[in-house]
Amino acid sequence: MPMHSDDFDYFVPGTARSVSLVQAGQLLGLSRRAVYYWIRDGRLRTVRTPMGSQRVLTESIRSHWLERY
Repeated sequence: MPMHSDDFDYFVPGTARSVSLVQAGQLLGLSRRAVYYWIRDGRLRTVRTPMGSQRVLTESIRSHWLERY
């Protein structure tokens, strides 16, 4: 499901700086596999948690959402 203007609460300063790969896919209307491809191609930036999980930075999601819509 692609993001709508109401979904920008994710990007309010002081809220989450990163989301899971599944959440990133939901926000961008992509499959989890496509999110991995976007990360590999440098279209989405990620961070690793201390436990080794990969999370997508909300700012990179926001910039791609603005380009698409």
